[in-house]
Amino acid sequence: MGIMSKILGGSGNRSVDDYVELDTDDFADAHAETGTQVHFAEIADQSDVIPIKDAVYDGDFVIADITRHSTSDRTIERVYDELRQVVEEVDGDIVQKGDDQIIVTPTGVKVSRQKL
Repeated sequence: MGIMSKILGGSGNRSVDDYVELDTDDFADAHAETGTQVHFAEIADQSDVIPIKDAVYDGDFVIADITRHSTSDRTIERVYDELRQVVEEVDGDIVQKGDDQIIVTPTGVKVSRQKL
């Protein structure tokens, strides 16, 4: 299984043992130079959209978990609408991956709709 499958999902179940805690002190120099970050979020209700919007306006990626909502849920429809407006404003991109994740990108970053 590739790294992107592990990050974005794929077949199989995940457990805490699948992940390794890294000591960030080992990466202090690299962290200082980083301008863009990838954030993970969980959307439980409409108010969870605010920090996602802020992150995208700041030029960061967001991978949001929407497993608490069905695709026909009115709350998730409002969330999509708000995030689409942000993406249009910053010229980013938004895609839904499966039934459980939304990926929102900042200015100038597009998500390919084709698998590698």
